Amino acid sequence: MRKTILVLAMASTFVGGSALAAPREGTPQHVAGGWEKLGQREVDGKADHDAITVGREDGKFKSIQLQVEGSALEMFDVKVTFENGTSFEPKTKLVFDKNTRSRVIDLPGEKRIIKKVEFRYGNLPGSGKARIELWAKDA
Repeated sequence: MRKTILVLAMASTFVGGSALAAPREGTPQHVAGGWEKLGQREVDGKADHDAITVGREDGKFKSIQLQVEGSALEMFDVKVTFENGTSFEPKTKLVFDKNTRSRVIDLPGEKRIIKKVEFRYGNLPGSGKARIELWAKDA
């Protein structure tokens, strides 16, 4: 328990002290709040890089949030690629406990079509399989 708290405290230093991973909101409440689930990936700790492809039909968005289910996970990098080919890489070092969400990550500029979101991650010691979910909001 102390080790988890220490890891979370250290990780918050990398992102300017903002909340990194908060207890997840219930999915129905999150949807009612205007969030839309864009995809998910199963993570078994063997691969350390993955992507969620989105697309034009999913709409335009202003912010994203990542949710981790099933196991603790450390995320080192996030890269959002937009339909026009530009990308955004927020300074990210997220430590997720089981069943938590990242802070809201605001996308630059106006609402934009997301082509894909790539992330690099690692399971924490003693962790099992996890599922990363990508959520987005248009306002």
